[in-house]
Amino acid sequence: MKEKRLLPLVLVGLACLCVLTAGLRAQAPRVNIPNPGVPQITTLEGNFTRVAYNNEAYTIIGYQLVQRSIGEEWMLLEVGLSLRDKTPDFKLTRGAFSIETPDGKTIPLATITEHRQADTRALENREKVQRDSINYFPPNASRACRLGFFADPTQRIVAYDEVTLTDQSACVGRLYFHVPGGIKLGQHWLNVKFANSSLRVPFRIFTPEEEKLVSKNFKDIKKQVEEAFKK
Repeated sequence: MKEKRLLPLVLVGLACLCVLTAGLRAQAPRVNIPNPGVPQITTLEGNFTRVAYNNEAYTIIGYQLVQRSIGEEWMLLEVGLSLRDKTPDFKLTRGAFSIETPDGKTIPLATITEHRQADTRALENREKVQRDSINYFPPNASRACRLGFFADPTQRIVAYDEVTLTDQSACVGRLYFHVPGGIKLGQHWLNVKFANSSLRVPFRIFTPEEEKLVSKNFKDIKKQVEEAFKK
């Protein structure tokens, strides 16, 4: 996709992160597209993998574990970040992240102390099997980079309050959010503030029926998405 086509496609948003409405059985289900409210393009790369990008930055999330954690008060998102080609380096701080929940609440990234006190080892053990690849970086992002806002207490690594993003870095890590009252069904957003713009990555926690529909019709839904971007 050529760079100049990014912003005109902003409202295309994208699919499968929203309430699904099935048509006739012989037809592929149609999707309602959540509006991020900011200039961006969003794509789906798997049942629980989402990508959002604009002219400045690129964000990927994997959230299968969140789907399996309904009712729990800690959310673990796998996240990948990079800057677009020829974008100046930028220091991203932990204050750049938040999530929005279906009831309209905005929740900041957990602090290092909150994460340590929560003891998320059981969650992290589940994440080893309840996960999907987030290796969907743009071609310019070729250098591995740790997104180190949190640290595994069983390993000899430390947590940091910032990370330097470059147009060649592919930064990967885990983000933790404390969700009072527990994770609920419905539309969520991961918000990331960059130097000159923000990305809002949509991810929906499905009902069992919605998840089955997505899994069964994923290729058709993805095709709808690809066709939408050609318009």
